Amino acid sequence: MLYYSTRDRGNYATASRVILKGLAPDGGLFVPAENIKNLFKENLPTGNYQELAVNIFSQFLGDFSLPEIQFAVSAAYNFNTFEDPAITPLSQVSEQTFSLELWHGPTSAFKDIALQVLPHLLTTAALKSGEKKEYVILTATSGDTGKSALEGFRDVPGMKIMVYFPEKGVSDIQKLQMTTQEGKNVHVIAVRGNFDDTQTGVKQIFNNHNINTKLERAGYRLTSANSINWGRLLPQIVYYFYAYGELVTRGHLQEGEAVNFVVPTGNFGNILAAYYARRLGLPINRLICAANQNNVLSDFINSGQYNKNRPFYNSLSPSMDILVSSNLERLLFELSDHDSEQIQYWMELLLKNGLYCLDKKTLSKLQELFWSDYADDEETLETIAKTYRAHNYLLDPHSAVAKKVLEKYLAQENDNHLSIVLSTASPYKFTGSTIKALYDSSLFKGLSELELMKTLSQKTGIPVPKNLAELEDKQILHHQVIEPQKMPEHLQKLLLN
Repeated sequence: MLYYSTRDRGNYATASRVILKGLAPDGGLFVPAENIKNLFKENLPTGNYQELAVNIFSQFLGDFSLPEIQFAVSAAYNFNTFEDPAITPLSQVSEQTFSLELWHGPTSAFKDIALQVLPHLLTTAALKSGEKKEYVILTATSGDTGKSALEGFRDVPGMKIMVYFPEKGVSDIQKLQMTTQEGKNVHVIAVRGNFDDTQTGVKQIFNNHNINTKLERAGYRLTSANSINWGRLLPQIVYYFYAYGELVTRGHLQEGEAVNFVVPTGNFGNILAAYYARRLGLPINRLICAANQNNVLSDFINSGQYNKNRPFYNSLSPSMDILVSSNLERLLFELSDHDSEQIQYWMELLLKNGLYCLDKKTLSKLQELFWSDYADDEETLETIAKTYRAHNYLLDPHSAVAKKVLEKYLAQENDNHLSIVLSTASPYKFTGSTIKALYDSSLFKGLSELELMKTLSQKTGIPVPKNLAELEDKQILHHQVIEPQKMPEHLQKLLLN
């Protein structure tokens, strides 16, 4: 399998090169340049997550040997790393709705699925390249990616990791997870701005030829752990197959029968992985894109106009507080029949004017598979409470957004397919919102997030994940806060002085 950029189909790259570079040299995103094989029949049903991952990785990692892939998978997905042996267990919430729990890894968020295996893919790719440079993992985070990346790359030889996060755009628990991160090669920096400011700063660094030249002369090379890196996106395909296989194994589904997936998303990477799962043959009826009140994606899917020129809200689902969804570029490239000139034009309009409009043909393809709506904070809290009281199932705010949007979909569409809601984080990562939804908040006035975790666990009987419970004894190690425009200067001072 070879790859090329969404903005230039002329330059091909191997999988290892794609994983090392992260972002394409022209600012585009790498996508498969070859036809994708149908893997559905040979991968279902199966109860072995590791075996499934090896099979799917092998389709896309053409210059990795089978033993290299098997080592990466076994090192990432094991009982020492994930609290549940299923890795991504599937829970039934109601007769027609299931929850795919992606938060049983070391940081209690779905990003662990990709970021536990990416370091192994990167180190293998670096060995293949023969380069002696030290790789710098440069990452912007809206909350979960940062901690998962820090944990995955902590003390990995030949790697440094730098994580930038919006100072007031993450939950207290997410911030504590990052600022207490240990490791000799880790750097955590808060940015005075929102996630889009932070992500834009990282992209500008990647696209700054002068900075990259200086770093290379000093023995460094930049790459990314964000979902702009294909090595981040690929592992997310696996759990869609796993969830489907579980429904078949348990007798809820006949093999070949289609299902809906409901995905809370901001940067569009998680739901894009579902799109590629469908391209691999997985029977998906509709992909339901769930947005919060920063509803740029739902407006786009329903109208065909992408417009980031709108108010930015700090919501109860902060990992989705994004107005520029980077991975959407990959989907548009696929839907426009790999028209790199058209993608270049749309992305230039987005950069210059903050908006662009799809043509009718591309919009029709988009709406044929994707459906979207949004849930605001009030609806999010109501859904957490209603789901817990009706089904004794506790949702975090992001998963609650997805559950509410599914309800809106079913109210509008005559659809009897089973639906799988992606549960992207433990409710204990957002305890303040979760407990506010269930109880009178005046009873807990003045309690810290850590104290609220204990209280919520006592009231519900649901244990706090070990990694979150241990935060109470952690020391804050990272204190730096900078302006967005200072990010390039800060990076160079840190690495070159």
